[in-house]
Amino acid sequence: MFEQDIVGATTHIADVFRFAAKGGLLKGDVPVASLDRIKGLLCADSGVVSWQLSGCIDVEGKPRLDLTVNGQLMLRCQRCLNEMGWTLAVNTALLPVRPGQRLPEDELENDEADAIEVGTGGFLDVLSLVEDEIILALPIAPRHTDCRLPGSEETSGDERKKSPFAVLVRNKENS
Repeated sequence: MFEQDIVGATTHIADVFRFAAKGGLLKGDVPVASLDRIKGLLCADSGVVSWQLSGCIDVEGKPRLDLTVNGQLMLRCQRCLNEMGWTLAVNTALLPVRPGQRLPEDELENDEADAIEVGTGGFLDVLSLVEDEIILALPIAPRHTDCRLPGSEETSGDERKKSPFAVLVRNKENS
């Protein structure tokens, strides 16, 4: 097994099939600000995302990659519109396939691992893969577990603004 920490170094694997066969391990930290495709989805691009990619041969003799991505991202709550911290925790298994290679039907039904088409000769851009997995993990409509709508404040019953439809409800009840 070979291991390499990536800090500012190249984050490409020339032959992912050989990487898996040798039990390779790459890990590193990447600033959130350098992940261009997710910057527009975040409130702030501060912080760091840690990742680890390991390769192995699975029980069926096929190459397999295990990717772990962790970090803290700042998202916008879709209810109150304030910033919220969101813990990123991705653990995924990937089965690399060559360009144009057909997947057997049994692999399409396998929920334990996802097939990923790699470049010519087994080339893999690890940071692009990390960014892809972050995008897939982001919630569609992030929100705090306990928050109020924008402009709503704690008020007592008499101080609350009456709904303009309250008159309609009263008219309906009286008729």
